[in-house]
Amino acid sequence: MNEINHVAVVDFGSQYTQLIVRRVRELGCFAKLYLPGNIDAIGQPGAIILSGGPKSTSDADAPDIDFEKLRSYDVPVLGVCYGMQLLNIKFGGTVKASDHREYGQAGLFPEAAEGLYDGISKESQVWMSHSDTVDKLGEGCKVIARNQHGTPVSLQWGDTCFGIQFHPEVTHSHQGTQILKNFLDTAGELAKFEIEDFKKELIDGIREKVGDKQVVCGVSGGVDSTVLAVLLHEAKVNVKAIYVDQGLMRKNETEEVKANFKRMGVPIQVVDASERFLGALAGEGDPEEKRKIIGNLFIDVFWDAVGNAEMLAQGTLYPDVIESASNENSQASTIKTHHNRVARILEMQKAGKVLEPLAELFKDEVRELGATMGIEQDILDRHPFPGPGLAVRCPGEVSREKLDIIRDCDAIFIEELKASGWYQKTWQAYAGLIPVKTVGVKGDERSYEYATNLRAVISEDAMTADWVDLPTPLLRKVSSRILNEVSGINRVLYDISSKPPASIEWE
Repeated sequence: MNEINHVAVVDFGSQYTQLIVRRVRELGCFAKLYLPGNIDAIGQPGAIILSGGPKSTSDADAPDIDFEKLRSYDVPVLGVCYGMQLLNIKFGGTVKASDHREYGQAGLFPEAAEGLYDGISKESQVWMSHSDTVDKLGEGCKVIARNQHGTPVSLQWGDTCFGIQFHPEVTHSHQGTQILKNFLDTAGELAKFEIEDFKKELIDGIREKVGDKQVVCGVSGGVDSTVLAVLLHEAKVNVKAIYVDQGLMRKNETEEVKANFKRMGVPIQVVDASERFLGALAGEGDPEEKRKIIGNLFIDVFWDAVGNAEMLAQGTLYPDVIESASNENSQASTIKTHHNRVARILEMQKAGKVLEPLAELFKDEVRELGATMGIEQDILDRHPFPGPGLAVRCPGEVSREKLDIIRDCDAIFIEELKASGWYQKTWQAYAGLIPVKTVGVKGDERSYEYATNLRAVISEDAMTADWVDLPTPLLRKVSSRILNEVSGINRVLYDISSKPPASIEWE
């Protein structure tokens, strides 16, 4: 991709940083991520965006930036949240702790519908996530927007340097993409982004890194690992795709995966390791330990199956990376350890033995990439499925009984969603298990059984999500079928929590 006149996004550790990159791509411009200590590597940017971050500018270890170097690029700059506060300090202003943390929806009131706010409503909804606020404004700074309390939430220095306290990259900021577009428009001609060009870059990068080494690629049947396997196949590298049935898959998952890969013409080896995984998980209830057990055991199984493979390929996406905070230089907070970010994999990464071509992409971008390679839509439209499988939908200790209950409940839920047309309207849906038994009545007798939780969300990227308002008759039908057809369940609950504060999965 052309790195002249590209958009350089400087990452201060926000959970949403890559969303900025993604929005810029959606607007047709090439964007690339940089760490604040590495801005010398930016090259010849056309615009620079400073992200938000979890730190306060007053923290002793708060990330900083070479301001003189930043200004030397002489291109438009946009500071988001932490980025705006840092800019205000660099221009001679101050930042102080707010009386209360502002998190969630807020009102945006531009001073004028021009410049950064050209075409923006007089009142618009934005998404805030901060505990500090600007205090004294630097010399030459002007306020260009306020919130519903009259507090400055957008600043401007000169003609092309801007700051915004809110996050335009998340969907909760209703006109955020337009605000980003207005900023990019100040930069003039920027490097373009096309998925076909990106695919070529990925294939060239894979060939350069792999050479004639043997690669083992773990496939689960999900969109990410499927697209990765086809991408490696198209790159014509020495790859062996392995599907591991770890006993934590959905009902009839293995048969469906085998059939899909046969359709795509990509050979896979199926390994039944269910006894090994369930034995390793026996008695373990801590969610982080479960993820680590599964992640480490995956590596063992792969290596046992392939012999002396020189590289491990994973369908890791950016949400996995950012939620795990696995980059040693990352300022982000760890949300949860993903199975593909356990310690052994991080060690392999340092040794250059891990291949993750999709690690800067989001789910919908992966689907778009898959479509360019001819993968059929029904495969690309499959709902996301977590790497640790049903283990993260079974809080606490995992057992065969619980897994069988989850599979049966999930199969009924998904079947009814597809029959009603709601499967295509949701981003992800599943049934899990609440590991607490409750009293009920079945056949005029007392029952003491588990409850199942149904979850259906809409999302673009898994970084944020909202629950789907499914029709009551559909929920009633699903509930009735589960209560009548699944042994061990006497209660059906529907999860109506958004992300954040909840996550999509239960563990």
